[in-house]
Amino acid sequence: MAKATKATKATKTEVKEETIKKGTSEQEKSKEVKEKEVKDKSGDRDLSIEQRLGNLYLLQSMLSEIDKIKTLRGELPLEVQDLEDEVAGLQTRIQNFQLDYKDIEMAIGQQKIKITDSNALINRYKEQLDNVRNNREFDSLSKEMEFQGLEVELAEKRIKEFTAESKLVAEEIQKSKTLLEDRRIDLRSKKDELDEIVAETRIQEEQLREKAKQIETTIDPRLLTAFKRIRKSARNGLAVVYIQRDACGGCFNKIPPQRQLDIKLRKKIIVCEHCGRIMIDPKLAGIE
Repeated sequence: MAKATKATKATKTEVKEETIKKGTSEQEKSKEVKEKEVKDKSGDRDLSIEQRLGNLYLLQSMLSEIDKIKTLRGELPLEVQDLEDEVAGLQTRIQNFQLDYKDIEMAIGQQKIKITDSNALINRYKEQLDNVRNNREFDSLSKEMEFQGLEVELAEKRIKEFTAESKLVAEEIQKSKTLLEDRRIDLRSKKDELDEIVAETRIQEEQLREKAKQIETTIDPRLLTAFKRIRKSARNGLAVVYIQRDACGGCFNKIPPQRQLDIKLRKKIIVCEHCGRIMIDPKLAGIE
């Protein structure tokens, strides 16, 4: 009985030790995963300042090439957009004119119905005049005939006005259609021209954008955010510039000798005191 008890205790001890080992192994794995995640999130923390600056300048070069491609397209995208807006506006204008034309035609039709009704009443009143028994009935019928005659004249006047108006609207519709066709031809021409330029540069632009995305993954998020902010506010889109003739390559303000030395040492990221651009020495930019 004692031997069985000892065996049971030994078994429990072995299970406990295996559980502890398993837990320790899982903790180590978890720790390795966390360390890898931290390392991935750290971006370029392990990179030197020189490497960071080199990556930033390389990213700047890629984005500048993309800017050149956009410049090559010029004002075409805006012109295409303006023409598309004008075509859409002309289409809406034509639709409105067509609705007005239908309303006018309907109004003319209503006036013609009034004329028909009034003439019918006049004819009926004429028949009744032959059977009048006194002057009072005669005067009443005469007034009704006169009133219906005025209604006919008014309806005919309105028909003339509506007809003249419908003629003007029809002319506007025709003018708008002619202008619309001209604008559509211009739009097709501009689109073809833009598509041709885009087709020529699409592959190059896509490759540059892909490379730029890859470089961005090597740059610290805060530094990348600062880079994009500077680039957005810079007139020429340059966020990283090198020293040119002892001056900032962005705003061309003179840089003190000590500051130039700090830039050449590449020990820290230095920005221009005047324009805020990140500065590097010419050698890092490949300029001898």
